[in-house]
Amino acid sequence: MARIRFDFGLLTLDATLIDSPTAAAVLEALPIMASVLIWGDEVYFEVPVRAPREADARAIVTPGEIAYWPEGPAIAIGFGRTPISQDGEIRLAAPCNLFARADGDVQGLAAVKPGTRVLVRRID
Repeated sequence: MARIRFDFGLLTLDATLIDSPTAAAVLEALPIMASVLIWGDEVYFEVPVRAPREADARAIVTPGEIAYWPEGPAIAIGFGRTPISQDGEIRLAAPCNLFARADGDVQGLAAVKPGTRVLVRRID
């Protein structure tokens, strides 16, 4: 499957798309430049993508799962607790479509500050 890169300036994160309608919609919209927002240990940013919530959308994710929030519309990358997390889980604000998996460790996202510009582009 296709691979993408999130370039936060001082930090990059590569990811592999999964086979889903949302992944296809994100790929079609690339490249995307956005300004990062932070919610607990979650980096998210608005994107020019329109995709409905998929049947398997979920709010609880594991480190490395990259999600699309239809109501945003935004890409959300959780790497730890958010304000609504319980018992050590990573809980996003609402059910999201999982569309990619990070190829590396997402813990470095803790260094990303609100307002940081991110460029998302295809790399393969």
